[in-house]
Amino acid sequence: MKKQQNEEKNQRRLEMRASDILDPNNQIGVKLRSLYAAAQDEAIPDRFLDLLEKLDQAEMMASAKLAE
Repeated sequence: MKKQQNEEKNQRRLEMRASDILDPNNQIGVKLRSLYAAAQDEAIPDRFLDLLEKLDQAEMMASAKLAE
């Protein structure tokens, strides 16, 4: 049952993509979706993760000081 639903979803996606390709006004949208999907698959750099961790620690320390 789920396999059939997935196949139907994939077919609708292919049809939608085909119509996007045929319509020149939608080419920008197709390229933006492709770019977004590629960026979504990229790994988060370790340096950025370290900065986020430091920010979390600073926020926890600030909230602890306010609670006192």
